[in-house]
Formats: sequence, C-alpha cells, structure tokens
Amino acid sequence: MTQQKEQTELEQSAHQKRMASRKAVMDAKIAKATEERGVLILLKGNGKGKSSSAFGTMARSVGHGKHCAVVQFSKGRTETGEYKLFKDHPQIDWHVMGHGFTWETQDKSRDIEAAEKAWAVAEKLLQDECYDMVVLDEMSYMFKYGYLYVEPVVEALKKRPKMQSVIITGRTMALPLQDIADTISIVQDERHAFRLGVKAQAGIEY
Repeated sequence: MTQQKEQTELEQSAHQKRMASRKAVMDAKIAKATEERGVLILLKGNGKGKSSSAFGTMARSVGHGKHCAVVQFSKGRTETGEYKLFKDHPQIDWHVMGHGFTWETQDKSRDIEAAEKAWAVAEKLLQDECYDMVVLDEMSYMFKYGYLYVEPVVEALKKRPKMQSVIITGRTMALPLQDIADTISIVQDERHAFRLGVKAQAGIEY
C-alpha cells in the first residue's frame, strides 16, 4: 500500500467516524421532537428578504396541499410579483390592507384606521382552522408606530388553531411576540443596491 493511499484511507475512516457521531447527535434530537403543532415564526432585521422568506415558506406549504392566507399591513401596492403569482391560487387568500409605507401616507389617523381594518381580517383568520398558515406581512411596524396594541394579538396567537402556523415579518419585533415565538430569524443588512444608487426594480424589490 502506498503512503498516499494509506493516508487517504485514514482520512476516510476519520471522516466516517465524525459523520457517525454527528448522525447520532441528530438522530437523538429528532427522536426528542415529538410534539405536533403549528409554529409562530418571526422574521426580523434590517436586511432585504424577510417577506421573500415568508412567501417562500408559504409556497412550500402550498406545495404540500396546505391552505394559506396573507394579510399585508403596509405595502399598499397590489402589483408585486408575489401577489400576481398567488392572488388567484385556490389555496391562498390574499389581503392587501395597507395604504402604503408610513413615509408615503403621512397621515397617522388614516394609517391607524388601515391597521385596525387589517387586524380585523387577520383576527378572523387566526380563528379559522381551515388555514394551515397565515402570513402577517410587515405587521411588526403596527406596534412600533403605535397603530395597534400588541396584547390582543398575542392572545389571538395563543388561542389560534393547534395546527396553524403563523409568520410575522418586519424589521423590529415587539418583545411580547418574541416571548411566545417558536422560531426567530434575523435578516442582516451588510449591503443594499439601493444605497449604491440602483433603482428598485420589478422582480427584485417588488
């Protein structure tokens, strides 16, 4: 046996031992995860991709035959790519409720009214067991700007159907939401084309 071949076999043996050890650890974790229920996912942070992640997860759910709903709290446009793709899908109910971003409306009373109407729709969805997943897009801003109280939302989330999963997006998340969340992911911002002077474009930003 050549020295190179012997070294290769030793490396392969060491690799197999490491992988076997990792597999044993993962198998033990999987064995402990026996609870079956819906989860609350919070997607926060300053980076681009929170809503995209939420809709990607929703698409995965739809692929498994799940019934989903979306309530958009801030984005006042109906011509986003995801809306065009999903609006007529038989497994998805899509509600665009906001008038637009807060710096565009500049009308706090109107924004509060829109937030309350959006929450009224969302609250009903959170009581309906026919929805396997509910996406509350950019809802977190409603708490940041004081348009909605977080406590009724927390209570509704706690009382929702057992198998219903919920995704909430937005840069910041109220602590009461984080306290009851199952999964929290942070999308970081290291660089953005907009700050480099690149115009927002269809298929990338909307």
